[in-house]
Amino acid sequence: MNELSPVRFGVIGVGIIGRQHVARLLSDASPAALIALADANAEAAQTVAEENGVEAAASVEELLAREDIDAVVIAVPSGLHADVTIEALDAGKHVFLEKPIEVTVEASDRIRAAEQRSGTILSISSQRRFAAENQYLKKIVSEGKLGRITSATVEVPLWRTQEYYDSGAWRGTWKLDGGGALMNQGVHLVDLTLWLLGEVEELYAYTGLLAHERIEVEDTVTAAARLRSGTQLTLQATTAAYGNLPIRMSLMGDAGSIVTESERVIHFHSRDGLELPEFETVDIMLAQHLDFVDAVQHGRTPLVTSAEARAAVAFIEAVYESGRTGQPVRPAEMPASV
Repeated sequence: MNELSPVRFGVIGVGIIGRQHVARLLSDASPAALIALADANAEAAQTVAEENGVEAAASVEELLAREDIDAVVIAVPSGLHADVTIEALDAGKHVFLEKPIEVTVEASDRIRAAEQRSGTILSISSQRRFAAENQYLKKIVSEGKLGRITSATVEVPLWRTQEYYDSGAWRGTWKLDGGGALMNQGVHLVDLTLWLLGEVEELYAYTGLLAHERIEVEDTVTAAARLRSGTQLTLQATTAAYGNLPIRMSLMGDAGSIVTESERVIHFHSRDGLELPEFETVDIMLAQHLDFVDAVQHGRTPLVTSAEARAAVAFIEAVYESGRTGQPVRPAEMPASV
């Protein structure tokens, strides 16, 4: 492919998130071309296609067979990711996959095996990395500007109504949602935390269903973890926090500390007198699309890799195991063969 040629996309899944991907692909800022849509609900795919002036494929299989599609965005329920993604990779398509990569480590590893045999590009939605403030956090942590990171706290205090969980039969199920407040909502902050601070050695967690009914999964979770670097982490996620509270991250080191609320820096203190730069507002979802398109065009590794997405699932799976057993748990190691 000529590197200046637009990457031609299909979108699989036209629910709320799928439609957001469609909007980014069709924006003036995107160098990509959106060719066709597919959904298990063919009528929904046809409706969204007509609204956006693109084609609707009769099925996922038909879309993946098209030679005029180079890459696909996959935005189906989390527990269906492996089957659809493996089919797409085996069809030779590059894949931009909604979070999480899958709902178990085992399924994540099957996706990664398909990625390796296909030789195509796979990236997973983790758009918070692309916020200018989080890019700055990555820079100062990597450069040691906060010294040794001794501890960190992450809070994901969200509110989801009972109607939210009742709106889809797959919501709040282990099979298709994979978990609750942590797997569905908190996974973005798990990814961001591991990207900034590195791998987890061991964790202990409490989980509970405290404010909702008729769902299988947790709506509140608290985990304490020791990272391989020695950093101590406390992470709390809930969909039972009424009141529009901010997502908060605090990084504390022996040479500085920084606190963000919904990406905005509200505290920064540096032993070396560093001053905060000006931060531009970024459409983080579009920014990750642009990174993925560039990775496809230039054959490079995208910022968010399948190995990193698998690490987030391993962390969450360990949290759930600890919550069930009341024992400390080590996240699943990466297999040597994948």
